[in-house]
Amino acid sequence: MTRILICDDDAMIGEALHEVLEAEPDLTVVAVARTAPEAVEQAEQHAPDVVVLDVRMPGGGGLLVARELRHRCPTTRVMVFSAHADPVTIAEMRHWGVTEYLVKGVPNTEIVDTVRKLGRGPFGKL
Repeated sequence: MTRILICDDDAMIGEALHEVLEAEPDLTVVAVARTAPEAVEQAEQHAPDVVVLDVRMPGGGGLLVARELRHRCPTTRVMVFSAHADPVTIAEMRHWGVTEYLVKGVPNTEIVDTVRKLGRGPFGKL
């Protein structure tokens, strides 16, 4: 079972992601965070396998979260799911350990496949 933390300040996006991911038998959402500080707190509390992270969030944004998670939760993998796809932001996120960057509007199957891929990790956990 892959444990997921969703981090998005838009309640509708968070709920939609929750529904999509929870519909899969091998995925479970452990928490949904709306702010950057809440995201870091929830990650430390739940130790998710995967974090689905928006770039723009109150309290410091996704970059702060990615930076903190790299230090506090080094085994957690991060997938950015954002409407913002500028090269500078993508490069900054990759610098802090983000390996997947999806732009909002991609099909749900791509979101699920990416979360599964990250959940398997380098040693094929699933």
